[in-house]
Order: sequence, then C-alpha cells, then structure tokens
Amino acid sequence: MGGGFVASQDARDGKVSNGAADLVRARTQLLDGGLPRNPRLDAESLRLALVDLYELWLTSKGAELGITADSGLAVVAVGGLGRKEMLPYSDLDLVLLHDDVDPARVAEVADQLWYPLWDAHIKLDHSVRTVPQALRVASDDLIAALGMLEARHIVGDVELSNLLIGGVRREWRTGIRSRFDELIEQAEARWQRSGEIAHRAEPDLKNGRGGLRDIQLLDALAIAQLTDAMPGLGPDVPGGGLEQAHRRLLDVRTELHRVAGRARDQLRAQDADEIGGALRIGDRFDLARTLSDSARTVSYSVDVGLRTAANALPRRGLARLRRMPVRRPLDEGVVEHAGEVVLARDARPQRDPGLILRVAAASAQTGLPMSATTLNRLSEDAPELREPWPKDALNDLLVLLGTGRGVVDSIEALDRTGLWGRLLPEWGAVRDLPPRDAMHTWTVDRHLMETVAYSSALSTRVARPDMLLLGALLHDIGKGRAGDHSVVGAELATHIGRRLGLWPSDVRTLSAIVRNHLLLPDTATRRDLADPDTVQFVVDALGGDVQLLELLHTLAEADSLATGPGVWGDWKASLIGELVRRCRLVMAGGQLPTPEPIAPELLAKAAAGGVHVDLRPGEGKYIYTVTVIAPDTPGLLSDAAGVLALHSLRVLSAALGGEGASAVNTFVVSPKFGDPPDAGLLRQELIRAIAGDLDLPALLAKREREATGVGPSLYAQAQPRLIWSNTSVPGQVILELRAEDRIGLLSRLAAALSGCGAEVRWAKVVTMGSAVVDAFCLDLGAEDGPGRREAIEKAIMGVVPRPAPKPPEGVGPPGSSTDS
Repeated sequence: MGGGFVASQDARDGKVSNGAADLVRARTQLLDGGLPRNPRLDAESLRLALVDLYELWLTSKGAELGITADSGLAVVAVGGLGRKEMLPYSDLDLVLLHDDVDPARVAEVADQLWYPLWDAHIKLDHSVRTVPQALRVASDDLIAALGMLEARHIVGDVELSNLLIGGVRREWRTGIRSRFDELIEQAEARWQRSGEIAHRAEPDLKNGRGGLRDIQLLDALAIAQLTDAMPGLGPDVPGGGLEQAHRRLLDVRTELHRVAGRARDQLRAQDADEIGGALRIGDRFDLARTLSDSARTVSYSVDVGLRTAANALPRRGLARLRRMPVRRPLDEGVVEHAGEVVLARDARPQRDPGLILRVAAASAQTGLPMSATTLNRLSEDAPELREPWPKDALNDLLVLLGTGRGVVDSIEALDRTGLWGRLLPEWGAVRDLPPRDAMHTWTVDRHLMETVAYSSALSTRVARPDMLLLGALLHDIGKGRAGDHSVVGAELATHIGRRLGLWPSDVRTLSAIVRNHLLLPDTATRRDLADPDTVQFVVDALGGDVQLLELLHTLAEADSLATGPGVWGDWKASLIGELVRRCRLVMAGGQLPTPEPIAPELLAKAAAGGVHVDLRPGEGKYIYTVTVIAPDTPGLLSDAAGVLALHSLRVLSAALGGEGASAVNTFVVSPKFGDPPDAGLLRQELIRAIAGDLDLPALLAKREREATGVGPSLYAQAQPRLIWSNTSVPGQVILELRAEDRIGLLSRLAAALSGCGAEVRWAKVVTMGSAVVDAFCLDLGAEDGPGRREAIEKAIMGVVPRPAPKPPEGVGPPGSSTDS
C-alpha cells in the first residue's frame, strides 16, 4: 500500500500530483467496511486503523523526502493523531521540526509534505519550527501549549522530537502556577459557550462540559504532576468510571463523523437514533442516557482534578510562611481541611454507616466540596445502613435535602462515586434517564434534585417540611419502569419510607404524595373548577387530608419550577390556588396544637421544687433525652436551651410545660460531636445561667462564629413564617413558627418572647433536618392586639434565619430559587 502513496511534485512550478489519493481511498474503505475480508469496523477499531493508516503514509512519505534519523528533520503529530484518537474527518495536526537545516531545504520538504494532503482535501493544521521556536509559542499561547503536550514522534530525528516533547512538558510543569488561573478561565469560558453535555438536547461532545476537551484538561494537569489523569471514583461507580466514559464519548463522536460524512462535534437530534443503533446502545433516549452518564462522570472528575491541582500548586513568597490549614470540626467525624470536607482523624467509617450522610450534609450546608479521598474511603469502608435507618441517619438525610442548591452538588458527588445508589438502590432506574418531552430541562434524577432544591425554599409553607422534601426526592422515582410512574412510585415510596424508619402514618403520607403529585396541576388545568364534582373528586382522592393537600400544593410549584422555564406562571399558580381554596372549604380544618402530657414522676419531682437535670439515652445511637425541672421564672426556657446549645446539643424536639411553681421541660437532643456532657455539669451551668453569671447571647454568638467560620448564620433557603391562632381561653394565643434552624435558636426565641413580655404557657418544638416547626402557647392577657403581635413578630424575625437579599434584576446564578 505504501507504493501507492508516492507523490511527485515540482514545488517551484506549482505542479502538484495527488500523492495522497490512495490515503483518502483507504480511509473511505475503512469507513465503509469495504476492505477485503473485513466487515464494518466498530468505532474503537476504526480509530486505531486510521492512526495506523496516517502513520504509514507519513512514514512512507518521510522516507521518500529524506526525513530520516540523522536528517535534522522530524515530523511530530499533535491533536487526534498525537493522542492516537484519530477520528474519520478530524484535522491532521502536524509539526515539521528542523535543526540548523538550510531554509531552502526545509521549505522544499514542507511543500512536498503538505501539498499532497491539501490536494487530497485532507484538513491539515501545520507548522514548521525549530525546537526553540516551538517552545516560545507554547510559552506564549496556552492553547498551543495544551496541543503540544499531546505531541508524539512520527518520523525522522527522534532526538529532535524528544527535545520538543520533553521541553514543552518541563516548561509546563515549572510554569503551571502562573498559568493555572488562565487555564481555569479558558475552561469556564468554553463551558459557558457550549453548555453541559448531560443536559443538552444537541450536545457539543468535544467542547461541552463533561466532554473530550475536559479529558484533555485532566491529562494536562497530570502532566503538570498536580493530579491523577484518571482519578479513582470508588468500586461502585455507575457506568464504569472515567476511562469508560472517555471511550464512550470517543465512540459517539466517531460515529457522528461517520454518519455526517464530515467533521462534526455537535450531536444532532436527527442522527441520534442511527448513532445509537450503530453503537448497539439503543434509540436516541438510550444514547442520551449513556452520554449523560459519561459526561457527568467526566465533569465530576474535572471538578476533583481542578481542586486537587489547586491544593497541590507550590506556594511562593509570603504564602509559604502561612500556617498549615486548620481542621475545623463540622460534625461528628467530619471536619473542614484546605477548603474541603474530609474525615476527622479519629473517624472510623467501618463502624459508622451514617458517616456518609453526615459528610454529605456538612458539604451541602457549608458549600465546601467533599474530598475525593474521603469519598473513596467511604465507598470502600462504610458499611450498609441497617434497616430501618437509625433516627440520626434520617435526620442527616433531611438536613442534606434542606440545604437548597447545595443538595445538587453533594448528591451528584455521592452518585458519581457509587454512594448514593448504595443509600437509595431505586435511584438506578432514574439515573441519567432523559426526559420524554421538550418541556423538561433535566434528566429525571437531576429534575428530582432540582425539585428538592426548590422545595427547600418553600418549606415554611407546610407544617411537615420533612414530608415535603422526601416527597420531592421521590415523586418521579417510578419513572424508567413499566406502568404508571405515579402508581409504581407510590409502591416504591412505601418500601423506601419503611427503610428510612418513618412512622407508619408518615409512610402512608409519603406514598400518597408520590401517587398524587400530579393530581392538582392535572385537575386544575383540565377540569372545570366551578363544578362541585371537580372539587369533590380531589377531596375524595386525598381522603379529606388538609395536610396532604398543603404538601401537594407546595410540591406542585416546586415540581413545575424544576421542570423548565415557563412551566410555572401566574395562570397555573392561580388555577391550582383556586382549586386548593375550594378544597379547603370542603375539608375539615386542622386541629390546633395541644400540650404534651407530663409523666407523673416528673410532676412529683416538680412539686418538690429545686433544679433538676436528667440526661438519658434516647432511641438512637446519637440521641438523648434531657429533662429540666426548675422554678418557673422568666427566661428559664432561654437559659435551659442556651446551656444545651453551648454544649453542642442540638434540640430535635421539645415539650415544655409546668406544674405549680416549677417548669418541666423535656428536650430530645443530639450531640454535634462525641458524647454528651454529664448531667451534673449541665445542672451547674443552668444554675449559673439563671443567676446571670453566664452571658448566653455573647457565648452563643461566639459558638456560632466558630462553627460557621463567619458571622451569625442568619441566611436561609425559605422565608420564615408565623401563624397566629386563637384559643378558647381569653388572652391566650398559639404562635406557630416555621423557619430554618440555627445554633441556639430556641434560646434566642425564648429570650425574644420574654423580652416582649409574652409568657410562654407551654410549647412544642420539632426540628426536622434543618427546618423547625415550633408552637408556643402565649399568654398575652388584655394586651393582645395587632400592635402587640406586631412587636412579637418583629422580635422573632430578628433572631430567625432569613433568605439573603435578592441581587438586582439579571444578577445571580442561573436556576436560583424564586421567592417563597
């Protein structure tokens, strides 16, 4: 075959023969599968055959032109041929190197090498340089430097090629610190132009986020010795990891070239079925799912690679004198180190199955990424959670789901490393599942995460934010399976709810949310709302459950917002709102909260007087019950809750009451770190607080600064909500607060109420993940009125977390939550 490639040319006369015609014919035969005894080549075999074909032509042509080992000339390939990833219609990127060779001779060789390729209509990107010239170009041009990092010797003086290859890589390693910011800026600009492959109907396989350029970016970081080009993703990673993702993207792009008959990077919708069939993947939906999985694996790997590289960059100047990053505690067994969430030194993943969720929750709350090493260690060592889940594991899941946008990146990292599928095996059916209509922006699994994020911003609209978040997580879990996804999903939700350790009544609620998540939007937009039968149909479907109606109303908005632009608007909101209003009129109203009964033994101890603090193990490994009995004086609730917060005891629920002159307050708490303090110590601290010897507000503020690393954590996902209800007792009202938690919130609330002169008769406090639903029975006496209530509301709003101020119109991250 080499004889057929011989070309003759008189460059001085400009006469060019078609010396590369046989190269083109051979390439065509490879593409058509027309070679003797050789069927149609698969994508990978085709790339390798094209590499061999081009190398054969170049080595033959080089020998003909005198490009030999001692000629002072060498041909070096970059781009696809340099990477040995030659696609059917990719450009041929070549560099002709020379070393003190007569310029006329160099020009003659270059003409005789390039012209046959041009005349054969082979796209050629070429240059003629000495090694110093090439190194200067690489030093000045980042894109050129990245290309030369892939350089590979083809023919001629191998020592000359090695000088270039070694020199470029050496200068890349030594200069990476000054070029790293530009490298990131270039990548981000490319992602902005080309979008995410995983969520584009017609993705750019080369330049999009998660594409082949990102693989090359990882290779460049590896050459700089800043990261591993193929970071490990754990033993259970879906899709086979980064190497498999790379191969799949190359295969799809190879077939795209073959189908299009020319170079193309963007996958067109009309070609997807043919490409999916050629690769034996399936139809266009199967191909989209494969691409989503591959691109998300690449994206995650690039995120890890860039973080690892940034931490590995050598420090200079004063930065070298700075102290090593401190390890700031975040949760039991979880710390922050060097801008990442990592395991504490004494963490034992083998004995702590809930550690996965605590790490993820800490990451979502702080916005810090989880260390790849930590995730790999968890995937290798962490055991399965027993069923039903311990209460602390369920609470950590709710904390994770309630973090707003932070939940998306945290669960994505868990999923790419196989950990999320271990926690929720049913996720596999919706992972990377493409939407079936154009309204949906995201894959089904990403849509679920988006719905959770939007639900977090709406959580104070409902009395059960935990059920809202779990319903958002699972509402489409039945997709990807045979049958009505709402019906199938309801059955799966029942199994999942039992696994999570929910109460039977909550399992039924969760299942009903999933089964009926389309009930309100479908009914409101397709039936006559003025028809009483329409309203009765919804009431009957929900069994007259007002709380379920409330949950579905809020979920309908979050689901629509997470679907895509324009799906939720004033028209749809007004229709669903009117349907809900009419249903409420038919349904019975909800009952007001009532005080919890006090155990007889506690009543007897209260009657005896004095200050008593009792601490006993609760229903979970990290759950305890603290009972405080003390003289019922103003500020006692604030003092007791403040002392618990100072000792890193998070209040999960509380029942606050009294008997005679004594208050009886029972707190269910969970230590943030380690074991709880001794009950005697808590009693001593409480006595000091009652006596005024502890400045609780200042100490809580200090504790909050230490925990968050910044000032008071007053920003929240959802707008806090206050609901007033009258009771049958004149002057007594019930104030329900729905808000997000913060360190010492109950103590601050009690102090705010006390400062307003509002006497707390009893209270019921519940914390669900990062959300609180607190009901206070207040005795306002004859002073009850709009002015008094407004003052109380102002005091409470001064201590609860609130959403950050909205940026000016047009400013802010895409997809940010709307107002609640």
